[in-house]
This record gives sequence, structure tokens and C-alpha cells, in this order.
Amino acid sequence: MEGFGAIPVFVAVVRSGGFSAAARTLGISKSAVSKRVNRLESSLGVRLLHRTTRKLSLTEAGQRYYEHASQALMSANQAEDAVTEMQGEPQGKLRISSPMSFGRLHVAPLIPKFLKWYPKLELDLLMDDREIDLVAEGFDLGIRSSAQLPDSTLVARKLAPLRQVICASPEYIERCGRPITADALLKHNCVLFSYAGDANEWTLERGGETFVVGVSGNYRVNNSEALVEALREGTGIGRLPTFVAGPDLKAGRLVKLLEGYRIPDLGFYAVFPEREYMPAKVRAFLDFAVESFGGDTPYWDDITE
Repeated sequence: MEGFGAIPVFVAVVRSGGFSAAARTLGISKSAVSKRVNRLESSLGVRLLHRTTRKLSLTEAGQRYYEHASQALMSANQAEDAVTEMQGEPQGKLRISSPMSFGRLHVAPLIPKFLKWYPKLELDLLMDDREIDLVAEGFDLGIRSSAQLPDSTLVARKLAPLRQVICASPEYIERCGRPITADALLKHNCVLFSYAGDANEWTLERGGETFVVGVSGNYRVNNSEALVEALREGTGIGRLPTFVAGPDLKAGRLVKLLEGYRIPDLGFYAVFPEREYMPAKVRAFLDFAVESFGGDTPYWDDITE
């Protein structure tokens, strides 16, 4: 029965939209994916996929097979979850997606200790700021900010708060002055994080009032670590998460501005597909991450005091 072994491959092709993406998800070659789907079609005696150089789509038979194959794969995953939950020690492959800067600074350093605790696990960490479809690309869980939370098809568990500060270097403050009110930001060169949905509109709160300031500047960048480097060099004023800015604030390389104001808090969440049984490997990582980060008082905020 070719269909049983081909189900995960076929479902991965459909969910990821192509053979190359499915191959990356499954960790096998593109040719192996293509051969498995071709053998499945030969076994069934029908074409399941329309293939062109630019697009892949399901045939009518393919759509019907996919609906049943998805259910079969889900049932198989739930059966595996139910068994592994009884085994005590987490094992197997754990695939995690994380934003680049947070992943490099705070997730990747956890992994060696985590793997020492759970040596039967194999961990695949992808650090990328692009929006990823966790289910389509075969991830067990993703780490997201509350501003990036997906729809309700995924379950979310809070890992830590995500707090932000407005700051600049002492050199910039000496050269350009220190803003005292939110509106004063209009007169300053602001370095902008281009991936933020509100890159040009910074929201601040004070005394029950909310202020939305339309900021601008001569430098936009899509990476927080590059942004903090520009601030250290006196390029302008920036809005930074404390998980990036903390060491520089503590060392005096950056200075927190607008002390009487606060930026509304966000949060870091682990998101994962809803299942009847949570895999032991996912539960183990969630508990480990919450404990390591420090819950509502993450260690990176302690160094900003």
C-alpha cells in the first residue's frame, strides 16, 4: 500500500505549495519527494496534482485524497502524541521557529542546556523574521510577539513580556538635545524598525493619556541588532525591545528617554497546532523556556534597572 508511506509527503507538498518547500520541511531531497508522489499517483491510477513551472494545484481527485490524507495524518500524529506522553522522557525531532534577534540572543543560548536535559531529542531551530506557516512548514511550535499572533487555528502560551524603550546614545543627546515630551520626537531623527507594523507611529502613554507620534528618520532597518548598532553610533533615537537594549542601557552606551512615558507592553508567545494530546517534547520546551526566561520578570529586564 503505497498510500500509507506517501501520506506525510503528499500532505507536505500541498501545505507548503511545492516539492522544494516540502523537501525542506521533511528533510529529504526534492527528487525523493517527487518520486514518492509519482508512485502514489501510479498506485491510485489518478493524477492528484496539476503541475506547471509556476504553480501547483490539486485535481478534483487530489482534493478528495488530500482531505482524507490530512485527517489520517492528524490521527496518526495524535496517536503518536498519546503514546509519547506515556513514555516520560521527551524524544524525537522538535522543530522551532523564532524571530531572528530574539532567537539569536535568548533562544539559541538555551538549546545546549535543554539538549543536555533531554538527550533523546533532536532539535531544529529556524531563526527568521519572515512570517511562517507553522503547519505547512512542519514546525512543532513558533515563538511570536503578541503583535504577530496568528489566527485561532493555533494555541498560544505566553513565555515572557516584551517591553520596549525609547533611547539614544549620550553622544546623540549631547549633539541634538534630549526630548522631554512625546511631540518633541517630531524634531529628531528616528531610526525605524521596518518590520514593525507601526514603524512610523510610536504609541506612548502617560497619566492615562495615549499619544501617537508620527516619527521619521533617514534610516530604516529590518533587524533589531543592526538598529541598536546605529543608535550606539549616534545616528538617532530608536524604539527598542529591552531584550536587545538591556546590556547597552546598563553599560551607559544608550540612555533611556521620555522617562515619564511608557510604551504599551507586548508579549512573547509560543504558538503551536491544537492537539488532543500535547507532545511531551513541546511541553518540555515550553516549561523550560518559561523558567529560563523568568516569566513575568524576564532576566533581560533586570539589567535595565
